[in-house]
Amino acid sequence: MKSTTHPTQPGRETNSAAQEFDMRFTSTPRGARLARHLVSHRLHEWGHSYNTTTNDTVTLLTAELTANAVRHGHVPGRDFHLHLAINAHVGSTTIRIEVTDTRTERMPTLAAPAPEAEAGRGLLLVAALATRWGTTPRTSAPGKTVWGEVDV
Repeated sequence: MKSTTHPTQPGRETNSAAQEFDMRFTSTPRGARLARHLVSHRLHEWGHSYNTTTNDTVTLLTAELTANAVRHGHVPGRDFHLHLAINAHVGSTTIRIEVTDTRTERMPTLAAPAPEAEAGRGLLLVAALATRWGTTPRTSAPGKTVWGEVDV
């Protein structure tokens, strides 16, 4: 597990990540659940308390992205990777969640499921809650990164 915090000096303007958290998780429902809990806890430690809109929104985005990595990006024997970063810019803060899996051929698509469908609404939630979201192919290995950003 790699977890780093880069404190900034009061009043200092920065364009770099103020806080970062990286970790690999087993590509299982348990791994996705642990990722969600750790993101909520890390945000709380970084000043975005439990039960705030920011913590709840980023935790829900994490839950959807990690569940999709487990359900649609799973390759036996391979983990998924989670990266969380808070980037402080002049006058704004952005929280970015990245979930990387090893499945290249299964890219996420935003589509409305049938009204009676029991699944298929995760990316609709991501699109509704995130300020921006998208996918990036991995360059060093097979797979992709699905990411979402929330402006605070």
